[in-house]
Amino acid sequence: MLNLRTSVGRAAASLHRCAAAAAVPRVRLSTGPQQEHKTLYEFRTYCIRPEQNAAFLKLTNEKIHLRTAHSQLIGYWTVEYGGLNQVFHIWKYDSYSQRAGVRAALAKDPVWLSDYISKAMPMLTSQDNEVTYLVPWSSLQAAPKAGGVYELASYQMRPGGPAVWGDAFRAAVTSHDAPGYGKLVGAFHSEVGPLNTVHALWWFESADQRAEVRHKAHTDARVVATVRESVAFLQSQRNKLLFPCPYSPLK
Repeated sequence: MLNLRTSVGRAAASLHRCAAAAAVPRVRLSTGPQQEHKTLYEFRTYCIRPEQNAAFLKLTNEKIHLRTAHSQLIGYWTVEYGGLNQVFHIWKYDSYSQRAGVRAALAKDPVWLSDYISKAMPMLTSQDNEVTYLVPWSSLQAAPKAGGVYELASYQMRPGGPAVWGDAFRAAVTSHDAPGYGKLVGAFHSEVGPLNTVHALWWFESADQRAEVRHKAHTDARVVATVRESVAFLQSQRNKLLFPCPYSPLK
């Protein structure tokens, strides 16, 4: 009888543990976003020698077709506010291997090297790049119309990844992507470069319209509430206002 009681007790305890485990929500072990495809977007920022800024833009305008023959350009902008004598551009690749193939082909392209690289490189003081993905809930959108101004808002979030701050960030960004506010072109997270960084690329009709939107957001209870939630996960933020170049696909 003692052995029977012991067995029954152990079985009951086991059932209790299983029930308790089932009641606890499963925690996703990965703190990063779950990629559904391999498409990546390379952010590139070039700093230009002040006296060479106009010459660099002219040269790029004339020779960019040599570069776009190799891979897809998403957008090319000059930085108007938030950084002087800079250009920012985004390139799309289907995979890392495709990017490696493009870079290898460019290194062997004599016209690209002689007509652009040999002339452009002395005009630059630095280059920086970052590999990003669109966040799972975002897709790349076109601007409502040509012209206007773009804003790249970048947020350094606390370590832990989107499993920790993803929902709050999404709520804060999408609260601004509404009639009477800016147009969200795309939301990206970093894969190579500063980690736990997310970027929101916005379009506005003008810099003045963006300023009006900012003031409006400060008095919108819906927006204020979502931003207040996301700030708990934020370490720092920065932004740049961008003007599209004539050859930029995103105008």
